[in-house]
Amino acid sequence: MTRLDKVVPSAAEAVADVPDGASIAVGGFGLCGNPVALITALLERGTRDLHVVSNNCGVDDWGLGLLLAADRIRKITASYVGENKEFARRYLAGELEVELTPQGTLAEKLRAGGSGIAAFFTQTGVGTQVAEGGLPQRYDADGGVALASAAKEVRTFDVEGEPREFVLEQAITTDVAFVHAEVGDRYGNLVFHRSARNFSPLAAMAGQLCIAQVERLVEPGELDPDAVHLPGVFVHRVVEVGTDIEKRIERRTVRTDAGAGERG
Repeated sequence: MTRLDKVVPSAAEAVADVPDGASIAVGGFGLCGNPVALITALLERGTRDLHVVSNNCGVDDWGLGLLLAADRIRKITASYVGENKEFARRYLAGELEVELTPQGTLAEKLRAGGSGIAAFFTQTGVGTQVAEGGLPQRYDADGGVALASAAKEVRTFDVEGEPREFVLEQAITTDVAFVHAEVGDRYGNLVFHRSARNFSPLAAMAGQLCIAQVERLVEPGELDPDAVHLPGVFVHRVVEVGTDIEKRIERRTVRTDAGAGERG
C-alpha cells in the first residue's frame, strides 16, 4: 500500500539509507534553492564516493561545496563550475571526475530520465567536443588527461526542409534526488520560489528516491492544484526545515552612484 503521508521528522532520518557510491541529482540554481539541510545531513552521516548531478557544485563553503571539501564526491555531472576554487583544484589535480554538459542539455537529460525516455537528439554541441569527444573528464597527477569523453552519435534530420545535424544524448536517472521547496504538503506536492525552481522539478523526476526539504509544511488540500510545480507522485520523503533556514548569495553585486550628481 502506498504511504500517502511522506513527512519524516528530520533530515538525518531522511538520508539515513543513502549508501556510499550513490548517484544524487540535486536541484537549485547557483546557491538559490540548495537543499542544504539534506546535504549537511549526508555530510554528517559520512556518506562518500558520490556521483552528483547538478547544475553547479556550490561554492567552497556552502551547498555541494561542503561535500566536495570533505572528499565525499567522486564524480560530478554539471554545466557550470566557475565559482568553486576547490572544485578547480581537485579537477586539475586528478582527484575529481567531471562530466561537463551544456545547461539546456543537462536539464533535458534529467527531464527525459524522469519521463522514461532513454535518449534524445539535440543540435546543442554539434561540431564541438561535446559531440566529437575528447573533453577531459579526469586528469592524472602530472596534468595529463587520464579520461576523456567519448564521441557521440551524430545523425542528420530534415528540419523545415533543411538537413541539420543532431547529437544523441542519453537521459539521466539517479539513485536519489535532493530538492528544496518553499512549500510542500504531506503528500509531497511542492511549490518552489522563483529561480529556486530551476532544475529542481527535473532533478526530482530523475531520482528513484526523491527527498524534499520544505520551508513550510501544509496539510493536503491547502495547495491550489494549479499552483503545484511538482506533483507528489515524484516525491517520496518530505522534511520541514523552517522559514528561517540560512540562505546565501553566490555573488553579490551592488550599484554605485558615482557620477549621479552629474546626471542631474
